[in-house]
Amino acid sequence: MKAEALAKEILRLVGPAANICKAANCMTRLRLELKEQMPDLTQKLQALDGVLGTHTSGRELQIILGPGRAASVTACFKELLEQEAAAATTEMPSADTAAGSDAADAPSVRQAAQNSAVGDGKALHEAIRKKNATPAKLFLKRIANIFIPLIPAFIACGIITGLLNVALKTFPALAATPYAALLGLMGNAVFFGMNILVGVNAAKEFGGSPMLGGTLAVILSHPGLAAISLDGFSFVPGRGGIIAVLLVTALAAWLEKKLHRHVPEMLDLFLTPLLVLLIAGLAALFILQPLGGVLSEWVGQAATAAIDKGGALTGFVLGAAWLPMVMLGVHQALTPIHAELLSRYGVTILLPVLAMAGAGQVGAALCVYCRTRSAFLRKTVATALPVGVLGIGEPLIYGVTLPLGRPFLGACIGGAFGGAVQAAFMVGAAAMGISGLPLAAVTDKVAIYLIGLLTAYAAGFLATWLLGFQDPEEPSN
Repeated sequence: MKAEALAKEILRLVGPAANICKAANCMTRLRLELKEQMPDLTQKLQALDGVLGTHTSGRELQIILGPGRAASVTACFKELLEQEAAAATTEMPSADTAAGSDAADAPSVRQAAQNSAVGDGKALHEAIRKKNATPAKLFLKRIANIFIPLIPAFIACGIITGLLNVALKTFPALAATPYAALLGLMGNAVFFGMNILVGVNAAKEFGGSPMLGGTLAVILSHPGLAAISLDGFSFVPGRGGIIAVLLVTALAAWLEKKLHRHVPEMLDLFLTPLLVLLIAGLAALFILQPLGGVLSEWVGQAATAAIDKGGALTGFVLGAAWLPMVMLGVHQALTPIHAELLSRYGVTILLPVLAMAGAGQVGAALCVYCRTRSAFLRKTVATALPVGVLGIGEPLIYGVTLPLGRPFLGACIGGAFGGAVQAAFMVGAAAMGISGLPLAAVTDKVAIYLIGLLTAYAAGFLATWLLGFQDPEEPSN
């Protein structure tokens, strides 16, 4: 049985897709984590042509297929899962039509905001999520997913770096101690290995072998490249940064999938990774790394020039636009830009500016708390406000400001004024993934950042006070 046919038969027995929590493979086995298993499932699987046996380890079902075949069947199996999930998504509107409703009657985001009850943002959040489920925005989300697992490392290293900088400014003599050197090394660790970590995550997200992605990233970053020159072509270790790694891992994942389908199974285990490493590696060194270098330099220069030359005006525009960008689902595009700036300069000057949108949200919500006569609304704000100060803005967005309407605009205005302060002084952050008050610990100008934060609070409060809002009706018990 061919790999695709065998994958279909396995999915028929273990499916539907909703029953499968996880699908992966090792050298010889397709490993599945299932929600439920039929009592006779293993017998039916073993009866399939091409299945050499099965083994159950806890919740994991291991289907033994043999070298080479395990990888090819798993690749086909994952494609079938994606197709089934996509089909389920596209069938939802047609089911509504069959029931006599029209897809055009589905509530828009604006209608959902108007109909959403204060304090309960689930329906509103779901409407926005569905509105943003376009191919382009889903692609941006996949790119962002590559960096999300790195956020704890960015936060930890950024806080170490920030606190160390404060300590060294306060006590300059500490700079000569080995403890300061050790902490400096720990704070820089994520940047030292960022290309490798991104290579592993990117290959996984693009559907390739994570370790091949990591190996290709090592090739691009290897210090030995500096000593090699071919016919006047000089290699630069790490050139292209994150962008070059994303390009080569995307190419490698695509190539690996193609080779799994065409290389004979007896040779697949040995020949496919060899060809992927040689072809993608050489393409990366001679084509993708120089291209990535040009793009990387352009991204870095464009971001710094926009804030350097535009100053407070650029910060004002970005701070005001960030919340609408989140609503439109295009904010994911800035995640790799933050990572690239961190890789090149050690700080991202965009994050402090954009973080002011959340601060404006806090100011707007505080104004709502002061002006509302609704006990329920006051309780909702009091519950969501502390986490809003800590940089988690979703409860305030979907539960308070957006359903009320005008306070959301007040939050954008607050973010604009706060962003203007951050951009005017070019405040940088040595981490990403955090916002609000905690971000102060990883900025290079803590006092200025806090001034911008207070400015956003005050401007969001004042703008919401001037704009006003209509109190919601108290929910009936």
